Formats: sequence, structure tokens, C-alpha cells
Amino acid sequence: MVKMVDGSIGEGGGQVLRYAVSTCALLGEELRIYNIRAKRRPPGLRPQHITAIRSVAEVCGGTVEGLKVGSSSIVFKPSKPRGGRYFFDTGTAGSVSLVLQSLLPILCFADGPCEVELRGGTNNPLAPPIDYIQEVLLPALRRMGVSAEVALVRRGFYPRGQGIVRVKTQPVERLRPIEAVEAELKELEVYAYSCNLPDHIVRRMAGAAESMLKKSGYRDVIVRTESLGPEDPRNAVDPGTGVFILARLSNGLTMGFDSLGEKGVPAEEVARRAVDDALQQLATGAPVDKHLADQLVIWMALADGESRIRTSAMTSHTSTGVEVVGSLTGASFQVGEGTRGVEIKCQGIGFRR
Repeated sequence: MVKMVDGSIGEGGGQVLRYAVSTCALLGEELRIYNIRAKRRPPGLRPQHITAIRSVAEVCGGTVEGLKVGSSSIVFKPSKPRGGRYFFDTGTAGSVSLVLQSLLPILCFADGPCEVELRGGTNNPLAPPIDYIQEVLLPALRRMGVSAEVALVRRGFYPRGQGIVRVKTQPVERLRPIEAVEAELKELEVYAYSCNLPDHIVRRMAGAAESMLKKSGYRDVIVRTESLGPEDPRNAVDPGTGVFILARLSNGLTMGFDSLGEKGVPAEEVARRAVDDALQQLATGAPVDKHLADQLVIWMALADGESRIRTSAMTSHTSTGVEVVGSLTGASFQVGEGTRGVEIKCQGIGFRR
């Protein structure tokens, strides 16, 4: 039986596609998805989506019809995820983090260890930076039993990308449920970074973020800066900069809030955007940031038992993920909104490799 998914449901963007392809790849079920990215301009597949789908198909020995830029529908026929070494390149500054969101569940349930090199953009607008995958997503997944390492070899910014990320995974038999409803803040860290830009930019971003956080009552703030130049092998081919705020919690998890630099936008304004995001989350006391909630949906659905998380807000990405993954897997989700954020419960299907 072919699973049918309308790509225009919910937020109607690439998240529908990523969730549907990853879920059906693991379940071994043929998928037809239509109206792909119907609510985006331009609609249809973009290069980074093609890389994500192609990577999933290659690892699981599947085939895909309709895989070209602008396509509004595909038919995906998966087989079994296989261990091995793989290489995937977006060919643009397309986000490797979003490719990895689709690919990581498949790698973890492969029949052997996997080593993957991904090339593209590591720090993109409207996508989590690779730092977020390393510092926020992976600690949460390790709690669920995932064994994965993500190494940043070279940063990649718009327009050429060419960033390099290397991923290593070990096979997972099953996933443990996750519970993250209460936790205390242990420390805040401000990390400002740049490539091919004057050093004063990261100093200004870091200083502004530290000052704003302290004015809001957070006294102990760790500050770290990194300014890479041509002599450093991690340096990007194009200039770029950003700030990443980490909130480390008493339960061992981390929340992350980032802002990417833009031409013509002062360093202080870049810092303010990340700080505002962090302060909104911290005010709720919820231990799961809104982006992690979105990314955990598929893992919660696959887990063996009931997962419970509390996040600051139910984003359109998260609600779309709940709808798509819930309908494809049969996992039962419950969402409750209150004065202290949103609690998401999921009775996972106990998926096994």
C-alpha cells in the first residue's frame, strides 16, 4: 500500500517532505508526496531537498521518481538502511543541517556503522546551524540511546557554501523515550564566530549579547569567540558571522538560540536577535526550545514508550511534524498548552531495527 502525503498541509514547506521521506524510509513503505512546498515561493523541490531525499534513498537502497528542481511530486520506494561510507553535496549553500535532519534517523537504524561526509552550508538563515546539531540535538538523542558524532571540518556560508561536516553513527536497536519537562538553568554561554571578517565584529557581538543577558538578571555568562582567517583549515570560502547562545540545564540537556550576521546589519543587532529569542524561552521555564521540539517529533514517535517534553511554544513546524509523523507511524501524540508553555506527549511505536 502506497502512503499518500499532501505536501501543502500545515506549514506546507520542506519539513513535510523531510518527515514523510524519513518516516517511510524506516517503515519500508512506498510514499507518494504531492503539492511539495506548495506554500513556498518558488514551490517545489530545491537543491537541498533533493540532496536530503537522495541521501536517504542511497542509504536505504531506495529509488525516487520525480527528483528534480521544481518538481511538485515524488514517488519514493525504500528498502533497508545499510551501513557504510557515504558522501553527499548540496552543490550550493543549502543547509547540511536540514539534510542531516532527514538522514540521521536512517543512519542510526542502519545495519552497521555509518560514516558520512556532507558538503554545503553549515550556517544558514531559516535553518539550524551545525553548532545547534552538535550542542543541542545530539545530547537529547544520546539520552534516547543514539550513538552519533558530528564534526565540523569547515564552515560554509552563502553564496558558495562548500562547508564540510563529517558524521559517524553506530546502529541503534531501539530508542528510549525522553522526558524533559522540568529543569533548572545551570549556565549561559555566548559563542560568537566569524570567517574572513575583522576581529572586532565577533567582539562586538559577544560583548553586546553578554551585556544584554546580564541586564536581564543572568549574571554568570561564559563568553567564547572565534574569528577564522585564511590560514585556518576550518575557515569558510565566503565571509560570514553569527552568534549562538547556549543554555545548559540541570538535566544535562542544552537549549540553543542563534542569529546569523547579515550585510548592513550591525553586530549589536545580530546579538540582540539571539538574546531576545533566548529570553523569551527562559521566561517560560520550559527545558526544550521550540526548534528542538520540532526535531524530536520523529524520534519520540519511534521510541519504545511514552515521551514527555515541555517547550515554550508550538510552532507550525512542530504541529506539522506531529500531524505527518503521527499519521504515518500510528504514534499517539497529545498536546497541552498552559501558562508555562506547551507539553507534548507521545506514545511511541517501539520501532526496532
